Order: sequence, then structure tokens, then C-alpha cells
Amino acid sequence: MTIEIKVPSVGESVTEALLAEWYQPDGALVQKGELIFVIETDKVTLEVEAEASGRLEILVAEGETVAIGTVVGRIDTDAAEAAAPPAEKPAATAPAPAPAPATPAPAAPPAPEPAVAAPPPAAAAPADAPALSPAVRRLVAEKQIDPAQVQGTGPGGRITKGDVILFLEGQTAAAVPAASASTGTPVAASDGERRVPMTPIRKRIAQHLLAAKQNTAMLTTFNEIDMGRAMDVRAAYKEAFQKRHGIALGFMSFFVRACVEALREVPEINAFIEGNDIVYHDHCHIGIAVGGKKGLVVPVLRHAEQMSFAGIEQGIADYVTKIKENRLELTDLEGGTFTISNGGVFGSLLSTPILNMPQSGILGMHKIEKRPVVVDDQIVIRPMMYVALSYDHRIVDGKGAVTFLRRVKEFIETPERILLEV
Repeated sequence: MTIEIKVPSVGESVTEALLAEWYQPDGALVQKGELIFVIETDKVTLEVEAEASGRLEILVAEGETVAIGTVVGRIDTDAAEAAAPPAEKPAATAPAPAPAPATPAPAAPPAPEPAVAAPPPAAAAPADAPALSPAVRRLVAEKQIDPAQVQGTGPGGRITKGDVILFLEGQTAAAVPAASASTGTPVAASDGERRVPMTPIRKRIAQHLLAAKQNTAMLTTFNEIDMGRAMDVRAAYKEAFQKRHGIALGFMSFFVRACVEALREVPEINAFIEGNDIVYHDHCHIGIAVGGKKGLVVPVLRHAEQMSFAGIEQGIADYVTKIKENRLELTDLEGGTFTISNGGVFGSLLSTPILNMPQSGILGMHKIEKRPVVVDDQIVIRPMMYVALSYDHRIVDGKGAVTFLRRVKEFIETPERILLEV
């Protein structure tokens, strides 16, 4: 019997995936439950197990992008039965032995066995050595890399081809300044040029962002926020907040709550375009952009309109832990209706964030910087933050975008308005 191997569904919004790597070669005998290949989307990595034991036939090579449900291989279960060792037949009943003589004959000395050279002892692999797929083993051997030096980001800490490529990128980047330092002379530009293939997830991120630029009428509007009042409130209550809720109070919870209130006033920013229809959402599923080892991911705080400051901070902290431990699931990334991206943690002063399709709006936060501003006709130094709202002009008018950003500014500059919802 032959069983088809199909690309599994990984979520309603995902229609295709990259077959990143086969863990077993074509023609290999695999066991039921054994990991045989891994797929990657722009959001998550998923390993697929064999549904039965048998001989593997690969139909789609690794590196190909395939639709969900595509048959990428087959398993011949008859081959597993043929390869199984035959069952041993029960031994026939031996006849009863003859009576032994009263006086046993002296035993002959045992013949000496021929000397056989013992095989050299195999090098013992460390107990925590990462399990490598055949494709990764080939790449590691070709590049002469110690797997222990590569940080695995696949499911269960497995080292993927993308991890090896990232490791090679880091080695190459470090080699240029090292060579310059050792010789005391700058390395020529031609010597520093290198070509490294894009990792699968980076390819998917690039395609997703390019599609957002090509398929939306994206426009960005800007404003600046005086963060002084929010900083005072945070400083005054952060210790009590930490003691009561067991989580630190950050500025992201202020902005999430401010965006929720502003989205209620400008609902088209919380809506999608589907064909000729506009789909409005009565809930606020806020995506929080977080930088991971393989690229940007956007886990979603579901029903943020019902969450407290503590709930928001705890939700973000839980996602950060999941990302570090590579436990993020596709359901954590689905269903967002609006996104917040904080480039300020990396020192960005101003940027124009790209829409996270099919969403119609994304808020960009930036670093807090003391600047001279005019307050009551006086020039004073205030901690200021530039904020940017990118929006799809097909559904959001300029008035709505400016109103939304102004309302966020008002809520952050007077945080008590968030609690009073005024």
C-alpha cells in the first residue's frame, strides 16, 4: 500500500509553504512517527512526521514553494513489511540425551581462538549534541563547521539549514575586520564582497512586504508625543505595579490601550478590504512586532479591548519568552486587526512602517529624546517621541488617519483619559 505525504494546513491565512528540508533521503526506510521533512512559512517552522513505516519516495525537492495540501512524497508500506526480519521458527524438540558414563572422560583443552584485531573505538558524541538532518550534515561537512557552535532555532532546538547559513554570514562578516586588524591595512572592497543565499523565512518576509507595497495605497502621517506625563505615572507606580502583578510596567501597555480607544473612534483603521467589501471588526486584536533571530514576527494580543495594563504587559512578556525558546505557534500570529511596531528599542528616531496585510493600519513608535519644544509660549526641554501611522488610503481617509494619531497623542499625554475613556 502507498500513502501520500501532503503539506499539512498550518492556518487559515496560510495558502503555501516552503519545503525547507528533507530529513531523510529518497528511498530511505522510515518509521512511523519519525520526522521526515520541515516546512517554513513567513511566520513559523513546522516539522512533519511519517504517518506510517515504509520506503520514502520524494516527489518535490527541498527549496520548492508548494501549496497547502500538495503531495510531496509517498511511503510504500509494503517495503517496510518486506524489510522486517522473518520471525524465528520454534526449535524442534531434541531427543533425550544418552546416559552419561559413570566416569567422565578428561576434557580436551580448548583450542585457542584466532586473534582478531579490535576495531578502533568510535568517538562518543556528546549527550547534548544536536540532531542533524542529512541535508544539514552535508552542509556542515562541506563548510567544516562544528555543529556545537551553531544556535539551533528549529522546533525543539534543531539546527536547520537557515541556522547554518546565518552562522556562515556571521563568520564572513567577522573575518573582514579581523583581517584588517591583523594586517593594519584596510581590506579592499572586492575582498569583502560575499554572496550568501537568503534564508527561507527571509524570502517569505521579503515577498510579504513587497506585496504590501504593491497591493495597497499606503500612506504615512506623523505626529509627536510629549512622553513626560506617561513617564511620571510609570515612575510613580512601577514598584507597586510590579509587586501586585509580578510584571514590569512598560510603555507598550499605554500605547495598546490608547490605540484601542482610538480604533473605536476611527473603526476603518481596524477593518480589512476583501474584494469589493469592507470587513469591520468589533474586536481589537493588536499585533506587537517583535524582532526574532530569523526576522520580525507579530504575535497578537486577542481582545485587547478587554485587557488591563497588567494583562497587556504579561501577554507581551509571554510572547517574548516563546520567541526566545522557539515555542511560538501559528495561532499566536493569526487574526491581528492592527499592528504596533516599536523601532525605538533599536534607537530609531523616525520611520515609515509597512502595512501588515491584510490590515489597514500600523503604528510606529520611536525612541524618546529630549528636545526643545514650545509650551505656553515658553521654550522648554521635554521627552518627545515621534509616532507614525501608515494606513491604506483605499479605505482610510486622511482625516481619519490624522484623527486617530491625534487621539493616541492625547491619551498618552494625559494617561488618565485612558482609564476614564474620554
